[in-house]
Amino acid sequence: MNVIDWQKEVERRQDALIEDAKKLLQIKSVLDEENATEEAPLGEGVKEALDFMLQLGEKDGFTPKNVGNLAGHLEFGQGEDIVGILCHVDVVPEGDGWSSDPYGAEIRDGKIFGRGAIDDKGPTMAAYYAMKIVKELGLPLNKRVRMIIGTDEESDWRCVDHYFEHEEMPAMGFAPDADFPIIYAEKGIADFDLVQNWKEQKSDAEVKAKVLSFQSGRRYNMVPDFAKASLEVTNEPTDTVQLYADFLKKNELPGKYYIENGLLMLEAEGVSAHGMEPNNGKNAGLYMAKFLSELKIDPKASHYFQFAATYFYEDSRGKKLGISYSDDITGDLTINVGKLSYTEESGGRLGLNVRYPVTNKMDDTKDSLEGLLKEEHFIIENFTDSKPHHVAEDDFLIQTLKKVYEEQTGEKAELLSIGGGTYARSLKSGVAFGPLFPGREDIAHQKDEYMHIEDMLRATAIYAQAIYELAK
Repeated sequence: MNVIDWQKEVERRQDALIEDAKKLLQIKSVLDEENATEEAPLGEGVKEALDFMLQLGEKDGFTPKNVGNLAGHLEFGQGEDIVGILCHVDVVPEGDGWSSDPYGAEIRDGKIFGRGAIDDKGPTMAAYYAMKIVKELGLPLNKRVRMIIGTDEESDWRCVDHYFEHEEMPAMGFAPDADFPIIYAEKGIADFDLVQNWKEQKSDAEVKAKVLSFQSGRRYNMVPDFAKASLEVTNEPTDTVQLYADFLKKNELPGKYYIENGLLMLEAEGVSAHGMEPNNGKNAGLYMAKFLSELKIDPKASHYFQFAATYFYEDSRGKKLGISYSDDITGDLTINVGKLSYTEESGGRLGLNVRYPVTNKMDDTKDSLEGLLKEEHFIIENFTDSKPHHVAEDDFLIQTLKKVYEEQTGEKAELLSIGGGTYARSLKSGVAFGPLFPGREDIAHQKDEYMHIEDMLRATAIYAQAIYELAK
């Protein structure tokens, strides 16, 4: 059999590929539950994008299936096993400040611009054309090839949950929704709240202020960039204000303090970052907690702020909690304190996002943590856990994708691990595979999101060969 020039096959279909990518990008497929219907449970735009892919596939001779209007698939080939390609057509809201229409799919400087260009509509269309090439070449396969199309990846993954309740699980597969070469490991992700469980105790300590309320952060997986507290100060607030001004200056934090309705209000500004690496940000809530922990405040508030400062201030690795952990596959366990709140009535809470290595046992970590929390008068609530994901390096899937990537690019296929989560973790043998090439800027979720046309075409050739090698 002649050796297939995959890149040439892509170039033959280049114009149609770009045209279809533009059409998909022009659909505003943002989650819209307010206007949901039975036919469109996540909103009209999301359903339109799913329908677009299913109709395109049917026109090109794939077998389409709509699975509860939440997901769908396109399939060809025959055999017992399935090679899965996990894509999604929903996008995050466009936000402000674009140079062109976020849904215009404008092409300039060799790039296609639009919300979803790199995450995940451009890659979805690349993978679709890769399937189309393998099908049109009539290559002999002994597995079925199935593109699974999700519609809720940017929110709650209701699409894959629903899909795998009703459909069979592929034997192996990849998600074109991250980086090349190959992401073979993803950390586990646990979210939960630590809730103050403190009984009033008599104290003779001098109290100079009472904390009435404190608030910082809204999401477990973001470093809070703003914190605010209101205090009832017993004497003149001058001393407290001076201490706070010195604290802000020492820590190079923007912030302010003012009197409102007789109360002293304190504000601090930090730096936001993704929760998978808290050290990339500055947690405004923890800075504020550190300051308040050193003031002579009422006992209940003092207990909360001292706990927060002692165990979390300048420690995102769980060392002070006694749960630090690291392995060679995915690195350190990380803790992001994404939500902090305190009120005089209901006490204090801390919302944690813990990302833990693939060899770490979360059940053991949780047991150890609960032992410490009991002594500190805190309890765990709202615990959720998405287990880590790891495919062994000698797995057929990894070895095949390595070979394909190296043949197509002439570069070594390094194995990568991430703290984030992709659809690949829903398959036992699944990895994230592209579309972002090494050295390219990651502009997913940002204004002026784009994909290099050249990269879209290169990725299509890689995906086509990968599909063939995995399914033949």
